[in-house]
Amino acid sequence: MSSFKDKKIDYKQYVVDSQLRYFKPHASNIEKSFAEEIAFSLNQDYKFISPKFFYDNKGSNLFESICSLPEYYPTRTEVSILKKLENDLPPYLDENVRLVELGSGASVKTRLILDVFTKLQPKTEYFPIDISEILTESSEQLLKDYATLNITGIIDTYEGGLEFLQNYDDKKNLIIFLGSSFGNFSPEDGRIFLKKIFSTMKQGDLFLIGLDLVKDKKILESAYDDSQGVTAKFNLNVLSRINDELGADFIINNFSHYSIYNEDDQRIEMNLKSLTPQSVMIKKSNLSLNLDEGELIHTEYSHKYKPSQIKMLLGDVGFEIKNMWLDDKKYFSLTLVSKN
Repeated sequence: MSSFKDKKIDYKQYVVDSQLRYFKPHASNIEKSFAEEIAFSLNQDYKFISPKFFYDNKGSNLFESICSLPEYYPTRTEVSILKKLENDLPPYLDENVRLVELGSGASVKTRLILDVFTKLQPKTEYFPIDISEILTESSEQLLKDYATLNITGIIDTYEGGLEFLQNYDDKKNLIIFLGSSFGNFSPEDGRIFLKKIFSTMKQGDLFLIGLDLVKDKKILESAYDDSQGVTAKFNLNVLSRINDELGADFIINNFSHYSIYNEDDQRIEMNLKSLTPQSVMIKKSNLSLNLDEGELIHTEYSHKYKPSQIKMLLGDVGFEIKNMWLDDKKYFSLTLVSKN
């Protein structure tokens, strides 16, 4: 175990073996952050819970189940586009480019990109950035299948991980942000996040982003409120997590999953609806919460985009668009950009 110090934060390095190591900030205290954020977000007139808290182990497993549902098109559609990139992506890469992923991926999508890299390179470097300790589990899964892979995980926020990478070395990076996770940001926060990515990139770095596209309202609402109720379980699980980790007494059956598509703002709005007047105590957040019948706790936005809006957004930040790929139905997009 050793340390690496960037300009702002001291990181501790953990070496698992010759192919796997990860860095974690010395000052990391995820539980405290969770408790503080919940204390703030549920104490507002407009109550909300950040969607980043969906992904404990149970939440991650439920999301994997969502991805295979017939109504949930984003995952299989993005995979279909990634398969096309087997031939389209290599001209933008060489054996000196490292793969950086925002989020920890051991799934089909990450592997499709790694397949491209391992065909081009005798040795591939992969840097997953994720706040969750699940990063080490997903990395170990990948190493079982890729003999020439070397993984350096960064257990931190995306912003923190990008700053770490900026000060780490001069190697070129392909940063990928797959899924439609960017859609969880508000337009203003999304722009700020893109500017953060842009500011930490070097000349020659590339960024590949997945974005969901505007489409028929029925298709969108079915994708986020499936007939088997898996999305409802996923949404409600965040209350179970608060119960388990923060000492709360939410009665899960007193809430229902409520999701609609707002056509004016081009976004899915996912909420938890209180089915009765109720009071909840969250011990570690030192919060007593009172809810009216029908009151909503907002849990996620999922913004949708038109291709013209994507080009304008990325261009306004300063990116140069290299290519944009859509599926046959034009449900989803992958856009490759560089820093001007």
